[in-house]
Amino acid sequence: MPVIGIVPLVDIQRNSLWMIPGYMDGLREAGALPIMLPLTDDPKEISQICGMCDGILFTGGQDVEPAVYGEPKKDFCGETCVERDRMEYLILEQAISRNMPFLGICRGIQFINAALGGTLYQDLPTERPGGTDHHMSPPYDRQVHKVDIVPGSPLGTLLGHLRIGVNSYHHQAVKDLSPVLRCMAVSEDGLTEAVYHPGMDFGWAVQWHPELSYRTDRDSMEILRAFAEAARSFRGKRLNTRDPRRRSPSRHLPSRRKAPSPCRRPYNT
Repeated sequence: MPVIGIVPLVDIQRNSLWMIPGYMDGLREAGALPIMLPLTDDPKEISQICGMCDGILFTGGQDVEPAVYGEPKKDFCGETCVERDRMEYLILEQAISRNMPFLGICRGIQFINAALGGTLYQDLPTERPGGTDHHMSPPYDRQVHKVDIVPGSPLGTLLGHLRIGVNSYHHQAVKDLSPVLRCMAVSEDGLTEAVYHPGMDFGWAVQWHPELSYRTDRDSMEILRAFAEAARSFRGKRLNTRDPRRRSPSRHLPSRRKAPSPCRRPYNT
């Protein structure tokens, strides 16, 4: 059974880590063994963690610190967690270099886009007001708006149709898409709602919340199953070699001796 490391949710006020059951339960039903990771930005620990996992789930949570995408923090940006930003940067760098599957959800798509050279709206109601509901009220397993899937994209191939209903609970979003990523879905008001990394076997992220709707929505479950299956395939390759076969750094994460990584290095990591 593939092991998927889940980035922890951080409660700064209570000085605690926590987890929404749907992340774990959804992955278990999809055929994976999920584990919540410790909060760490130690490169050696991150390398060991990634060596133990077959996939990484980038969860929701605090806003991404605008310094990650080179902008000042505005008054309407919410709480951020610098240590988590640093941790996720190191994990993303490892995942890409190992071709290890990852899935980003909500904040996950935002951080991945920002770390790979894109930018974010720091607050949708302020910077891009519109009529689409992106901050729904409970219950969270229902559909509140539609997204159009890009024809020929991996998501379109998986689901077999090009328009789906999704839940939605976010106030930040992808603004400028990373040059490394490709769009897979767009909301009714034109926001990027799903992306993939074309240089990886499975490097996906979505703005909606399949962990809250997988029991009632087939498409949400299919996304989790595709992620688990990619992790299973990666595990098979990993266990058949002494060390995980890393992809060519010059092709996916250039050596720092020759060129900077396409991942934006936040702060002092």
